[in-house]
Amino acid sequence: MADADADAVPDADAVPDGDALSCLDAGRLRRLLLVEELAQFLYHEADLLDDGRYQDWLDLLTEDLIYTMPLRINVPMTDVAARSQTQAGQDVCWFDEGKDTLRKRVSQLQTGLHWAEEPLSRVSHLVTNVRLRHPESTGSERVAEVGLSCRFVVYRNRVADETDFFVGRRFDTVRATEQGWKLCRRELQLNQNVLQAKNLTLLF
Repeated sequence: MADADADAVPDADAVPDGDALSCLDAGRLRRLLLVEELAQFLYHEADLLDDGRYQDWLDLLTEDLIYTMPLRINVPMTDVAARSQTQAGQDVCWFDEGKDTLRKRVSQLQTGLHWAEEPLSRVSHLVTNVRLRHPESTGSERVAEVGLSCRFVVYRNRVADETDFFVGRRFDTVRATEQGWKLCRRELQLNQNVLQAKNLTLLF
């Protein structure tokens, strides 16, 4: 019978110095490095949005980007899998956009005349629980596209006392390009059935 702990990562205290990495097979090591690389990509993206560097953020998006945020629906437990949210391309969504629409949104924000963003909001994007969604795709040296999931919290404060929190789960697909990783698909699952904020002028 095979040892149930054969694939477990060895205890660091039980592994001689210098042998820790040798105890990981090449595939698992590539996976760990890929997760860290893509997490850093997402953290960098969050910094660009927090700093208002929207043009630099647009450069991280592919031209065929699909960017969606469906509405969440209150349904019986037996219907959650099939009917808990609207479907992009078929139903009403908070966002169902491509890169051209996002360019226009960025241009509007940068005019200085946007009624909901003058004065500018103070925004912080937090990203956590970054995981690969398709681990079977990491067996090669370099993959063309990788699916990710993560949790997000976006905090926004405007003027004096207008404060919003947006919390949810995100499903991203990133693509390897000559310029580095780029986002080609994003689905945002906001943990709200009714929008609590006055608007959705910020970018996620």
